[in-house]
Amino acid sequence: MPAFTETQCQQQLDKYLQAEERILAGQSYTIKGRTFTRADLEAVQQGIKLWSKRLNRARRGGMRIAYR
Repeated sequence: MPAFTETQCQQQLDKYLQAEERILAGQSYTIKGRTFTRADLEAVQQGIKLWSKRLNRARRGGMRIAYR
């Protein structure tokens, strides 16, 4: 079972995408008590990457381990 559900991942990703839009429009945004401003764009984009990976993993049903 994945650590996060697909729904949880999608919700978090949506929050980060909204934050990115607002930062790019010159606004600040707060996620979980942390305020992001234009200077924090990189941190928000890292969050987008993280939650995108987690969402893809949840859609596949969890982590995959390759055996050699």
